[in-house]
Amino acid sequence: MKKDLLSLLDLEKEDFDSLFARAIQLKKRYAKGIVDRPLVGRTMGLIFDKKSTRTRVSFETAMVQLGGHSIYMSAKDTQISRNEPAKDTARVLSRYIDCLVMRTFDHTRVEEFAKASTIPVINALTDSYHPCQILSDIMTVIECKGGYEGLKIAWVGDGNNVLNSWINAAAVLGLDISAACPEGYQVKPEIIEKASRKGKLNVTFTKDPRTAVENADVVYTDVWASMGDEAELSKRIKAFQGYQVNKELLEGAKPDVMVMHCLPAHRGEEISEEVLEGDSSVVWDQAENKRHMHKAILERLILGN
Repeated sequence: MKKDLLSLLDLEKEDFDSLFARAIQLKKRYAKGIVDRPLVGRTMGLIFDKKSTRTRVSFETAMVQLGGHSIYMSAKDTQISRNEPAKDTARVLSRYIDCLVMRTFDHTRVEEFAKASTIPVINALTDSYHPCQILSDIMTVIECKGGYEGLKIAWVGDGNNVLNSWINAAAVLGLDISAACPEGYQVKPEIIEKASRKGKLNVTFTKDPRTAVENADVVYTDVWASMGDEAELSKRIKAFQGYQVNKELLEGAKPDVMVMHCLPAHRGEEISEEVLEGDSSVVWDQAENKRHMHKAILERLILGN
């Protein structure tokens, strides 16, 4: 039976832990020069409506290094741009490729494709969720902290798709998350409600970044204006004053705090140059780990392991 990854609510705790273990194993084997090619003869398709650097390249290199092939399709270059129904495109692609990775705006688009497809569909980012990002992020936390249990994770910034996926992860894994978002930019109630149906949420919300980062083990931030929100940037810059992750804010966190950002970063806005380039920053490890986590995801979904 095929399995999709549209949000982290599609996974159980054992799925998370298995993916973490396999991704870390694949990373170590790659560093030793060991070649793993379980996907020889398999093909991954990518349909992207949104621009991408890390997600696209990490998925493509992951597939190639596992022995498979990838086909990139900009939505504007396919019949989707001429209003072919999603279910028709999904049915045809299911006859050609072994999995489909999608990056789009409306989350219902990936749900439509998944419903009509006979192959796994992977959400590589929608306006609602960014599940693969959080899987690689928690992998990074495990590498740096030895695990994810018992840690306080603080979020400072917009209540966007990345935070939504952290909340989903919290519902499954029991993570302790404290999120600081300004008025008008909080997480939507339906996101919280849906996650709450999966498991008990240990997530607190505040408008004060200092409260959120107090004694935090991990501090995470993201751009103030996500893709599609760029026209609101000047308005958001005003609303997010005081929400920059900088040295002063981190004084309230634990001395060994790790700072995370999924990139691209706007230095001097949501994060200071000093912190981004500082010893607490693990942003480059995060970026690297996307490739290894994507390997684990592709292997699991395509082979059904």
